[in-house]
Amino acid sequence: MAISRRARGKRRPIPLGFERRRGSRIMPIMGFMLVCLGLAWFFESQATTTIIFVRHADTDLATVDANPHLNSLGRQRAELLADVIQDIDVVAGVDVIYASRHRRTQETAFPIGERLGLDIQTRDPYLIETFMNQVLLDHKGEIVLVVTLEDALAPLVEELHGSKNIPAMTPNEYGNIYIVTIPWFGKVKTLRLRYGFYDRLEESISGSFSGTPTRR
Repeated sequence: MAISRRARGKRRPIPLGFERRRGSRIMPIMGFMLVCLGLAWFFESQATTTIIFVRHADTDLATVDANPHLNSLGRQRAELLADVIQDIDVVAGVDVIYASRHRRTQETAFPIGERLGLDIQTRDPYLIETFMNQVLLDHKGEIVLVVTLEDALAPLVEELHGSKNIPAMTPNEYGNIYIVTIPWFGKVKTLRLRYGFYDRLEESISGSFSGTPTRR
């Protein structure tokens, strides 16, 4: 009887074939999990990059200053632009702001940076290829705002394979926003939005905003 109790207390050996079958089921599950993690990393790293281009706000056209400040209307427009840009993405918002070294671009970008808690990164907009390559490399999957000069805006958009049909801006045309979306796969798209001031019932109202696609 003592032998019999010891025999009952011993752990029965697991057949070798059973261990192999259990291991063969675990390996596909682990492989599937690794594939899922890899795909998640791939799609995250290849997410759509959005670059928003705007011209600086109003300056006095009659000024002889080669590097003018914004005028009173320009400062108001910069605040209006900040109203538009700070909520342009309902989930995340703008990640980084670039502007040229000129006072008018810096002063246009300042209210947006102040509201979003972002420093203004200064770059030369005429180094078109270098600038855009850096933006795409450093900010893949992010939303980037570029405040620039009127004659640099269209070449910057074209460098990203965006619209080649951006019309020339008149000297007093400040209310355009161009949004270039660059997906990890597919066609680059360019949208043109307009913002500005309008009058209604003899009361000045800010926040007029519309959007139209720009065809390539």
